[in-house]
Amino acid sequence: MPLTAHLQAAEDIEHVRPGLLQSPFYSRISELNLNQQWIEWNGYASAVYYADAHLEYFATRNTCAVFDVSPMRKYRFKGADVEAMLDRMVTRDVTAQALHTVAYNVWCTDAGRVVDDGTLFRLADDEFMVCCADPCFDWFQLSAVGFEHVEITDISDELAALALQGPTSCALLKAMGFNSIEQCKPFQIVAFPYADGEITISRTGYTGDLGYELWLEPRHALQLWDELFSKGKLYGIQPLGDESLDMARLEAGFLAPDVDFHGSLHTVDLHNDHSPLELGLGWIINFKKSHFNGRTALLEAKESGNYRRLLKLDIEGNKPAVNSILYSNKKCTQEIGYVTSAMWSPVVKANIAYGLVDGKYVDSEIWAEVYYEKELRWHRNVARCTRVTRPFWSPERARATPPPDC
Repeated sequence: MPLTAHLQAAEDIEHVRPGLLQSPFYSRISELNLNQQWIEWNGYASAVYYADAHLEYFATRNTCAVFDVSPMRKYRFKGADVEAMLDRMVTRDVTAQALHTVAYNVWCTDAGRVVDDGTLFRLADDEFMVCCADPCFDWFQLSAVGFEHVEITDISDELAALALQGPTSCALLKAMGFNSIEQCKPFQIVAFPYADGEITISRTGYTGDLGYELWLEPRHALQLWDELFSKGKLYGIQPLGDESLDMARLEAGFLAPDVDFHGSLHTVDLHNDHSPLELGLGWIINFKKSHFNGRTALLEAKESGNYRRLLKLDIEGNKPAVNSILYSNKKCTQEIGYVTSAMWSPVVKANIAYGLVDGKYVDSEIWAEVYYEKELRWHRNVARCTRVTRPFWSPERARATPPPDC
């Protein structure tokens, strides 16, 4: 059954006001946020968890869950030169991206260091939307210098957005009247009439499971939320907080900014930023393009092979290697890297992690020095790490069209 609450709304309780901006869905989110636990995301209040993070996590794997992605930064690029401008800015081949599709991208400095990552929506031949976790408007403006016919608009507050994720997500959308949604392929975009406007649905998400993201005008946000939770009772719908989303994204092998990598514009120490090669994103770098920001530096790094690697690790035992140091031997005498993200995965039944490792030791033994607390005492364990080359969790339903049971 969906989570319900009968508490006084947070905005009516002076001492628990989060002091942050409120998304178009805030009134509904606040009602369900039993503990009033919030984090700041681009100035907005985002729920850490609603009642139980594990309950929300299991909804993404067994039924469906909803996460408010309205605080994401959203930018519209429009004009005759927009394809050429974006093709120079990002590492992928924008000219090859089909109409009404979404592509994951990164954009770099001239030194080949990641500024940010995000998704690129191709809405028309001369119109795109970029969604990213952090503000990038100034960087985009700089990247457009020299292109006469490019208009960039920050539309972050013009679009409300929800991520509906989990195996029953397609069936729920179909029950809501979004006919033929089951024919929407991964990374495809479809539009439907909604209320007196339009809703855009993309088959995208941050959980690695079957899922969709819903984009519409803020004035229709509460209507969408209420219809989702009304129809969703039969589909096990739950609200999804940041803590449970982080669990799902690690299982899927997705990166988290300011966790697994630092954007180059945010780092104080220049050695603490990252290149897409270090982050395992070589698959989205198209060196066949004659030029893009960072191409020369990235090509030199690729040819030399002298760079760190962010590795997926299966760590023996069941104690998460949170903040652990990595070594090349069990005696822990040669430090070779550190863990960026770690958890015990309920669905994979494994102790999984991301670890950033010195390139010279990628093929050597890797050991994690794990500290954990039990009954007020701290314990130390040195655990062997096994490199994993594929996502920890990648169910067939995430790729199937139509999805099962839809």
